[in-house]
Amino acid sequence: MGGLSTPRSFLMNAQTRIGLLASLTMAGASPALAQTTDAAATPAKPEASAPSGAAASYSQELVAKGDALFHGSGNCYACHGSKGEGLVGPNLTDAEWIHSKGGYDEIVAQINHGVPKEESKSGIPMPPKGGATLSDDDVKAIAAYVHSLSHK
Repeated sequence: MGGLSTPRSFLMNAQTRIGLLASLTMAGASPALAQTTDAAATPAKPEASAPSGAAASYSQELVAKGDALFHGSGNCYACHGSKGEGLVGPNLTDAEWIHSKGGYDEIVAQINHGVPKEESKSGIPMPPKGGATLSDDDVKAIAAYVHSLSHK
C-alpha cells in the first residue's frame, strides 16, 4: 500500500511536522540562556561608516540598527533564532562559517545573494535579502550585527 496516500496519514504527517517545528523552535531558545552578549564588555568601535574586510569597524549604533532589523522586518530570527544560534538556518554566533570566512563584506554579500537550496546544509534555501524588502543600508546594518555576534 501507498503509506501516505490516505487523508488520515497525511493529517498525521502534517501534525508530526508541526510538532517537530514547535520543538525545534523551543529548543533553539534554550541554549542562548547560557551565553551573554554584554555590549558593555566590548568597546564601541568609533567609525560609523560601513565596515569592510577582516578589520571591520562599525558603530554600536549600526549594530543596534542591525539588531532591530534582524529581530523585526528582516525576519532573520525566523530561521537563525532569536539569539542567532540557528534553527533551520545556521548558527551565526560561533566561529564556524559555512559559505565564507565570516568577514563583514562576505556577510553583506551572503545576505544580498542568499543561499540556494543546493548549497544549504539543511536543504532549505535563504532567498536574497532573506526574502525581506531591505535597503543596502539595512543589509549593511544586519551584517554589522551578525558580524558582531561571532567576532566578540
